[in-house]
Amino acid sequence: MRSKDLVSSLIAVCAVLFGTAGAAFAEGVAHDWQLNLQAPATPVMERVVDLHDILLYICFGVSIFVLALLVVVVLRFNRKSNPTPSKRSHHTLLEIGWTVAPILILVVIAIPSFRLIYFENKVEEADLTIKAIGHQWYWSYEYPDNGNFTFISNLLEGDALPAGGHRLLEVDNRVVVPAGKTVRLLITSEDVLHSFAMPSFGVKMDAVPGRLNETWFRVEKPGVYYGQCSEICGVRHGFMPIVIEARAEGDFENWVTEAQGRFARVDGTDEVRVALAGR
Repeated sequence: MRSKDLVSSLIAVCAVLFGTAGAAFAEGVAHDWQLNLQAPATPVMERVVDLHDILLYICFGVSIFVLALLVVVVLRFNRKSNPTPSKRSHHTLLEIGWTVAPILILVVIAIPSFRLIYFENKVEEADLTIKAIGHQWYWSYEYPDNGNFTFISNLLEGDALPAGGHRLLEVDNRVVVPAGKTVRLLITSEDVLHSFAMPSFGVKMDAVPGRLNETWFRVEKPGVYYGQCSEICGVRHGFMPIVIEARAEGDFENWVTEAQGRFARVDGTDEVRVALAGR
């Protein structure tokens, strides 16, 4: 095992056993050989994971039941064990059973599914609004509630990738949000279809030219969370990462103050037009 992996494992074990501060900073990203979903970072994703677990148990139970039926049929109704085949054409009780059972299973699946759909589509009163705009092949963001500034977020490649950074996931300008606050996200596109996807948030929303789609999220813990465009949008579709950094409220306010002086405003100024034309 490499020293880096060993250190990461020790940190994870210490965080679990002793509840250290390492657990207070999260990282929403997929890891090599990961088999399960990413750790949920929002209330929506927590419910998605719960529904996933319910469906997993149901699918497992149905699979075992069907396998058991196949084994019974093979062993009991082969030519050697059953030389005289039955000529029974129907069985009322069995027919009722295999009709009612799937209905009950679908009802069990439907109830939490509809609850989840209602929960994720009901946009709560937002503490912050952010507008995400898809372009070929990068994202730009606007903060209308915080001085109406805008910036472009580009993929970091080659030597620009920081040490320990995630390949094809790091960007030059991260989206920064306050932890524990509800963020209203408006999504659109300047050119073709894109899709704003954050797996650890349970968020995936199409960016459609000429249309403004709306969703929301609330990141519970400070941390850095990674996503990507999930709609094939051209030759560099795989080079449109999304990085959202959740900070404590005080740190977020400091970042907003810095960003207001660093980035251009969304008011049709020359700075905005030049920034977009340069892509």
